[in-house]
Amino acid sequence: MAAEAGADMIGLVGPMPSGPGVLSPECCREISRNAPAWVTPILLTSSETASDILRDVRFAEVRAVQLVRHVPGDVHDALKAADPGLRILQVIHVEGPEAVEMINRYRHADAFLLDSGRPSVAELGGTGRTHDWSVSAECVAASPIPVFLAGGLTPGNAIDAIAQVRPFGVDVCSGVRSGARLDAGKLTNFMAAAGAA
Repeated sequence: MAAEAGADMIGLVGPMPSGPGVLSPECCREISRNAPAWVTPILLTSSETASDILRDVRFAEVRAVQLVRHVPGDVHDALKAADPGLRILQVIHVEGPEAVEMINRYRHADAFLLDSGRPSVAELGGTGRTHDWSVSAECVAASPIPVFLAGGLTPGNAIDAIAQVRPFGVDVCSGVRSGARLDAGKLTNFMAAAGAA
């Protein structure tokens, strides 16, 4: 559904302590194997060590991973040493202005994703909450690599969010769901709004 709506990437949500859309490892692998050629499947993992992340990535058969925890920088070093072609999207949870300082922490990330989680209470995404977009705009300005914006995005606020933050791309989860399922109407409306912006 996401691919048909025009998504460039699809997030395969592995086991998480919070948030909607969690899939079994087997389901992640099945979707990755069958994704259209024009879509990049990205595994979202809450694993924290390089060995566990690599295990998750290899099982899901993906070439891109979104790290939803604030892991130590040496985890990135180990991932790139073990698999130089693996693309790493590092989540930065924007809880306050200190998020900008995290941009320089991850020298081997291929992109950042700004989200509204609160790691201190094991909340790692899919919250449906926005965060301070002025801080996100500062992160975009400070980053030498692409930055995606996530966190409470909906068809109704996507245009404003993109105008304020000017991200490389946007990521949506709860904003295109009705209950536990993707909603085709919300997804189509979100893609239209993002495209218009």
